[in-house]
Amino acid sequence: MDIDLDLWTGVFLVVGGFAAGFINAVAGGGSAITLPVLVEFLGDAVVANGTNRVAILLQNLSGVTRFHQSGKVPWAQLRPLIIPTVIGAVTGAQVATRIDPILMKRVIGIAVLFVAASVLVKPSTWEGDGNNRLHEPWRTVVFLGLGFYGGFIQTGVGFLFIGALIVFGGMNLLTGNAAKLTLIASYTFLALATFIWAGKVHWVAGFVLAGGNMAGAWVAAHVAISKGTGWVRWVLMIAAIVAAARMLLT
Repeated sequence: MDIDLDLWTGVFLVVGGFAAGFINAVAGGGSAITLPVLVEFLGDAVVANGTNRVAILLQNLSGVTRFHQSGKVPWAQLRPLIIPTVIGAVTGAQVATRIDPILMKRVIGIAVLFVAASVLVKPSTWEGDGNNRLHEPWRTVVFLGLGFYGGFIQTGVGFLFIGALIVFGGMNLLTGNAAKLTLIASYTFLALATFIWAGKVHWVAGFVLAGGNMAGAWVAAHVAISKGTGWVRWVLMIAAIVAAARMLLT
């Protein structure tokens, strides 16, 4: 797309990207901030959805790097989850590139409302006990579904991954966040490639947004490791409600 990016829009994308990267690294739903910003700038919800994947990929790689350096990524538990997640995500991304932009805008708005509702449940109440309650074939089915949703929209998928990894996988909030970022990074490579193939990515906006996202994810991962994450839910709930109102009412 040939849309010029002016200075103030660039600043807005960096600031919004930092906030989204921070929130995504400690909880989820940061796309509730970035997608409405991208839709406003690009004027096309499908292109906004594809462009957002550039920032998501780099942001998650940044967060995973920080968690990995602290030994918080549960690689052994993650390996059997990556393949079904990636297959689901590629399928979801293919569906997303074919949907009407106006309909996509409404779908994103509804998804954001679910994000706002979900943050009312305090993440710290989920106590991982180390017991994996999700066995085959249900494990594959669940992560295929989560991957599909992530490939299709992405908004709020972090909460779904955390729920599955903690409630079903027995991880705690910290390792669950690290695992979530790793899974999202693993499928975003191919999901982004699908949007690129369909010509639905604005590269300049994507990289500018990614700069803010990466910085936010790095800082948030450091804060999460040292202080915990429960307080961020209130910030996310307010941001999600405002974003949903913009998407559904404009």
